Amino acid sequence: MSNAQRFLDGYLDAWRTNDGDSIRALFTEDATYRGSARHLDPATGIDAIVALWDEERDAPETWSYSGGVDLETPGHAVIRGTTTYTDGVKAGAYANVWLVRFDESGKACEFQDWWFPQEA
Repeated sequence: MSNAQRFLDGYLDAWRTNDGDSIRALFTEDATYRGSARHLDPATGIDAIVALWDEERDAPETWSYSGGVDLETPGHAVIRGTTTYTDGVKAGAYANVWLVRFDESGKACEFQDWWFPQEA
């Protein structure tokens, strides 16, 4: 399995469970994480990433994701998909493009999520 597919599968599992150990398994100790284009200063370091996920967590049954790896090299990936929220202020569909850079062990050392609402 490629770094990109392993990351995508693990990311979706961590998103569903909101489990700190699952999140930690995806990223290097010094990784940077931008959860949106508005995050000009990334969360830096695994503890900051786990804290950000905890702060912005989504309840497991309120969203779905469809998509997959669009482009990859051993060190980089572009993952594209659609997230659909069924509850709350986020309700609606959002297009996502994830840019991921991997270290030599296959963990993400840089993550950027570009998302925007899709037209109805």
